Formats: sequence, structure tokens, C-alpha cells
Amino acid sequence: MTMRRVAILGSTGSIGTTALRVLSRQRERFQVSALTAFSNAALLREQEEEFHPAFVGIVSNGTADHGSWRSGRDCLIAAATREDVDIVINAVVGAAGLDATLAALERGKRVALANKETLVMAGDLVDAALKRGGGELVPVDSEHSAILQCITGRPGVEVRRVILTASGGPFRRWTTEQIERATLADALQHPTWRMGRKITVDSATLANKALEVIEAHHLFGLSFDQIEVVVHPQSVIHSFVEFVDGSVLAQLGVPSMELPVLYALTHPERVPDTGVPPFDPVELSPMTFERVRIDDFPALSLGVGAGRRGGAAPAVFNAANEQAVSLFLDGRIRFADIPEAIESALEALRDREGDSRDTILAADEAARRHVRNQFQC
Repeated sequence: MTMRRVAILGSTGSIGTTALRVLSRQRERFQVSALTAFSNAALLREQEEEFHPAFVGIVSNGTADHGSWRSGRDCLIAAATREDVDIVINAVVGAAGLDATLAALERGKRVALANKETLVMAGDLVDAALKRGGGELVPVDSEHSAILQCITGRPGVEVRRVILTASGGPFRRWTTEQIERATLADALQHPTWRMGRKITVDSATLANKALEVIEAHHLFGLSFDQIEVVVHPQSVIHSFVEFVDGSVLAQLGVPSMELPVLYALTHPERVPDTGVPPFDPVELSPMTFERVRIDDFPALSLGVGAGRRGGAAPAVFNAANEQAVSLFLDGRIRFADIPEAIESALEALRDREGDSRDTILAADEAARRHVRNQFQC
């Protein structure tokens, strides 16, 4: 494998720091050319000192003097489109990652996508950017990485369905009444994964699984009827693929994002790495599965319904969820208010168009405003 040059957007977040751990072990194959962060200047400075990238950017400048760093939201696009970058790891949280993904694909880059909101909001625009620029889109989410590993080299017509696994989050065994009274501290106690606060709350509501269903629809050209979700509390099996002859393949691994990050960098090749412990099926047993409790986790069905509707609905779902989760993290609404806010926004904005970047971003802003107004924020 020749030396590949990497930009990480969102380098101080959970996925970004995971990617840098992987890259620190793979220095003979990858060079860090660009790093960006939202506001964690102290950690970004440490990363700059360790990896010596040619470009460093910070979205929120604050009051600190960052010397030669590029500042403002434009730094994401600047990093993603540099000539000395082959692979862009987009680990930005939320809708802010959209423009950088489109710009990188139009420049022919490989985008290792952890920013699932990009595909949820604007899957058709991403497809168009891929065709125009000849770039490549490789998923970082463990579920979609698993599907990719199972189907690589196989024609899509051979796939009957895929099954995404969900941990069930911290409230898997809680009653309806307990979930309604859940606190922020409760929601942030994920049983198997260590992630950022926003995605951890998404896992608790199962909104993240709705986003992943929509993402799988775009990534693999699957209809929504071909995508199912099952609860797998151990988070060892990351997805199943069932083929038309009835055969089922699954990808297994210890619950570590280092595996899908590395595969997104090297796909379709595999390289030696020692970042995670060896797989021990006895130690990781038993592996169990459960049906999703749809009535207790309505964000999942709301998101899948938005995906089926298409147009601006997925962008409205994503934006309403982001805004509601932000209010919940700030202590301004209850956990149970999150799906109610999403449903209200989807109903109020059901006729919004979503056929261009401008209409999608307008729908995004309208959904956020609707949720804020709903709670008089």
C-alpha cells in the first residue's frame, strides 16, 4: 500500500481521536495532512504537536490566538479539498458536515464518513457529487462497515435484506414509565460504547438507528423494506446480510470503533494492526437478540417514516432531533420530549421541499426553529 494522506474533520471528538490512535500505529502507511476541530483548542494543539499536519483549522475561534490556524466554518472545506489530502475522515457532528463532504467528493477524494447526517439530509446530493467528481464514499459506522465487508465483490441484486444491530441503549430493560422519567445522567450511561454526548443520547432514543437505516438506504441502494433492525445487547455482531439464496453473513468484532475506522482507510485491503484485543467467542458469549420495542422508542419509526417519505423529511427529522437533543443536554427539556419534538416538526413541515442544497438547509433551519419555538427557547 502506498502512503496515503489523511484529513480529519472533527479531530478532537470521539471518532476523530479514535482515528488518530489508529493512524499513530499506521505511520508507515498514512500521513496526517490536515486536522480541524470545533472549539477544543487545547487538544487540537496537542494533536498538531504530535502529528505535524500542514493544515490546522478551528471552527469556533473564540478569543484565543491560534497563530497560523485557519478559523471559521470554511476551514472544514479548506481541509477537505487540499491537494495533499487523499482521504477525508468526516467526523463532524450534525448538519455542519454536509458541505465538506460534497466538496471532497467533487474533488475526487475518498470520504470515510462518520458524519451520517450528511447522507440522511442530502443523500441524493451526495450521489450527484460522487458522480461529478469520481470520489469514493466509505462508511465508518460499525454497522455499515460490517455490511460493506459482507457484500464487497458481490452484486447488489444478490442481497435480499440487511439487519442492523442495535445495543438497545441504557433503557433496553426499562419500563415505559421509567423511560419517561429518565435523566440526562441515565441517558449518558451507554452499556457498551463510549461515544460523544449527542450520539449517546441518540442511542438511548434509538434515533441513531433511524439515521443508520436511512444511511444504509443510500450507501447500498437498498429499499427500506430490505433494511431491518434487531437489538443485540453485546454489540459483537455489527450487522447481518442475507442473500437471495438464504445464506446469511455477519461481521463480528469487539465493540471498538478502531476496527471500522481502519477498514474505511484501507478498503478493500486489510493491513496488520494490534489496536484491539484478539476475538474470543467464548469470552464474548452469550450473544442474544431481541425485537425492538417500537412503542417505547418512537424515534426509530419516526425516522424510518421520514426516510420513506423522502424530500425534505429526512433533513427535518435530523434537524429536529439535533435541536431537541441539544435542549435535553442543556437541561431544558425532558428525555420524553425528544421524540415528541421530532414528531411535531415532521408534521408541521411535511410539505417542505428538499430538492437542492438550499431547500434542504432551509428545511433544516425551519425544523430547528420549530423545536425551539415549541419549547419557547
